[in-house]
Amino acid sequence: MTRRLLPAPAVQGTVRVPGDKSISHRAVILNGLAQGTGRVTGFARGADTLASVAAMRALGVTCAFESEETLRIHSPGRGALHPPAGPIDCGNSGTTMRLLAGVAAGLEGRVELDGDASLRRRPMDRVIQPLAAMGARCAGRAEGRFAPLVIEGGSLTPFRGRLQVASAQVKSALLLAALAADGPSELEEIAPTRDHTEIMLRAMGAPLDIDPPYLRIAPAGLTPVDIAVAGDVSAAAFWLVAASILPESELFLPDVGLNPTRTGVLDALWAMGADIEVSARRSVAGEVVGDLRVRSARLSGTEIAGDLTARAIDELPVLAVAAAYAQGTTEIREAAELRVKESDRIATTAAGLRALGVAVEERPDGLQIVGGGRLRGAPLDSYGDHRLAMALAVAALGASGDSEIGGDTAVAVSYPAFWSDLERLSHAAG
Repeated sequence: MTRRLLPAPAVQGTVRVPGDKSISHRAVILNGLAQGTGRVTGFARGADTLASVAAMRALGVTCAFESEETLRIHSPGRGALHPPAGPIDCGNSGTTMRLLAGVAAGLEGRVELDGDASLRRRPMDRVIQPLAAMGARCAGRAEGRFAPLVIEGGSLTPFRGRLQVASAQVKSALLLAALAADGPSELEEIAPTRDHTEIMLRAMGAPLDIDPPYLRIAPAGLTPVDIAVAGDVSAAAFWLVAASILPESELFLPDVGLNPTRTGVLDALWAMGADIEVSARRSVAGEVVGDLRVRSARLSGTEIAGDLTARAIDELPVLAVAAAYAQGTTEIREAAELRVKESDRIATTAAGLRALGVAVEERPDGLQIVGGGRLRGAPLDSYGDHRLAMALAVAALGASGDSEIGGDTAVAVSYPAFWSDLERLSHAAG
């Protein structure tokens, strides 16, 4: 599908972004390992998270939506889960596949994990190798590097070692497998990554000790919990950038998750001069939540590297859009992980911005963007990547002339209402 994108003078109003996708995945998977019933309110009902719901159902967990965003999960407990006869379809969701690999390693029997063409291109050896070191029998395409994956679990030894990539998905998979090991495990992170799994595990009674960069966890059962999911800061990022770059804009975003491991996008925009206020900061189920208000501002180029890159990895495409509208040069470095997302986000972001007339230099691990020029409308391609589709839509708002974007339905992966929210907020400004 192709969507026409019209320039907008401003965006104004209130927008409530979908529930946090990362937390929603973990809420259904971890409650699915706990014996009993838990409810998740504010569940992010996108294609990716629904893949996790379907996966847990395939293992024997009862998952029922009591309303559009309230999910009831009833599980017989990890010991009573049973692998299905056929493959579990993870769709386009790397989180589903990698976390389910950790779950499968702790189950008796054979679990096959598969996904769509995009997911089959994403590296899985980063999780398969440490699970194999724990004693799980793992097989995959191209020497275990790619899906479909076959995992036969059961008797696991503890994991003790340093993670080879800075990945919350890999860390989470190993923590879930460690719950079924025959002794305590110890993981060492090479860089801080989002800690939603750790927060949830502790809330569910897991014996988890955190002494950065080390995590120590002993085998245990889990107790189900009710979880209220705050708005996804990764979804909020598109509106933060849109309001920053369009004159006379102002948006209010209530109830957004502000976990410190996820707020790199705020720090990067503040470094560029963005006018973003945080209010009503509070704790909800161990997660920091707050309200955001953003107004248009004159942005300047900056450097995004190191820890900031790690804490803003999913938001880098839309931060590249902010850089295109900022005065001066922005450097995005140490972001090679973008090469193995739903698309090669370094290459596809660069291609989209170049089509709009932005001076971009692609680097092996990032981008150099010279901002301040006038963007012009152009034909664009999402490459089937939800975050790229939304980032380029934001870029097109301030361009001279109309744009078209192919593959607009990709937004359903994480933000099904994005296009309707975009039309409403831009019309409110007109």
